[in-house]
Amino acid sequence: MSRMIGTVSRGVRAPIIRQGDDIVEIVVNSVIEASEDAGFEFHDRDIVAMTEAVVARAQGNYATVDDIAADVKAKFGGETVGVIFPIFSRNRFSICLRGIAKGAKKVVIMLSYPSDEVGNSLITLDDVDEKGINPYTDVLSLEQYRELFGYKKHIFTGMDYVAYYEELVRGCGADCEIIFANNAKAILNYTKNVLCCDIHTRFRTKKILKAAGADIVLGMDEILNAPVNGSGYNENYGLLGSNKATEDQIKLFPRDCQPVVDAIHDKLLEKTGKNIEVMVYGDGAFKDPVGKIWELADPVVAPAYTKGLVGTPNELKLKYLADNEFAGLSGDELKEAIKSKIHEKDEDLFGKMASEGTTPRRLTDLIGSLCDLTSGSGDKGTPIVFIQGYFDNYTAE
Repeated sequence: MSRMIGTVSRGVRAPIIRQGDDIVEIVVNSVIEASEDAGFEFHDRDIVAMTEAVVARAQGNYATVDDIAADVKAKFGGETVGVIFPIFSRNRFSICLRGIAKGAKKVVIMLSYPSDEVGNSLITLDDVDEKGINPYTDVLSLEQYRELFGYKKHIFTGMDYVAYYEELVRGCGADCEIIFANNAKAILNYTKNVLCCDIHTRFRTKKILKAAGADIVLGMDEILNAPVNGSGYNENYGLLGSNKATEDQIKLFPRDCQPVVDAIHDKLLEKTGKNIEVMVYGDGAFKDPVGKIWELADPVVAPAYTKGLVGTPNELKLKYLADNEFAGLSGDELKEAIKSKIHEKDEDLFGKMASEGTTPRRLTDLIGSLCDLTSGSGDKGTPIVFIQGYFDNYTAE
């Protein structure tokens, strides 16, 4: 009988990881202990993945609000800073905003509307339509926003992020002005020094502002992209991908992850005799249909991975074959015809109708989403994910 189980994703428990811990030893030992506990064997092309958080914690990649403030002040001069397109997040952005405010005399926050870049809503598109507002052109002051839309709270967190961000800035001793606009150039009517806080659109935003005559234009990826007073840093992403660690400290996105995944791969090969793929993952890249939140607040899903995870799926759509090429077959005859088709498939199905409807995304983004959903973000205690059968297909016995 053919094997009946396909892909299996397991959350693997691990010790609480602290700065200076050997992340390679911990991951390898945790996975091997899990196999002994759960009774599973290792195979070539199994996948071991660990959250970016535990890698960064082991590295001690932390910085303080004062470190952020020092870098912002050095790069912007300590006067007025325009902070545009931040996401609405207590965990992701609030502590960064405190650091920015401590490094400036005034902060002009320009919020996109009706939602932020990753889908957190201030208001709804229906609200905008009802008030006759054009979100592509209209710039609203805080007073106009309140008069039109009142005091809206986030559907899941219950936060009024407009009030929250203003309180954070003023609480750090800086003046604060809040406006609402979706055209990056609108900020230039308030200040020529701009910190672009968007994540995936940051390159375009910076290009637009520089072309429009801004004096200083930096992104979040350019704050703490080098150590400040011995702080942690990330040379590629700066503050992007950071999380709140304490009230005065952030954990930055991990750096130098490739040597980590390569070392875990080699040690697992030594201990199991199997070629196991390894990756570091952050946020999954999926969208919540109720809250409208696109999960990806990290700059990338996977900052490092072994070479076997490069590429996109190369799969045939079984229902397409069953409904078209093999529409006249059924039972064992249909099963064998499809298996034969899979065995004979091209190494690259790009543009072929038989692959229509398969997910057109990179493997690391797909696997990272699976890992993020498996490990969760709360108290599951499974920062390591072990996946089997991901690269199997209908022919696997």
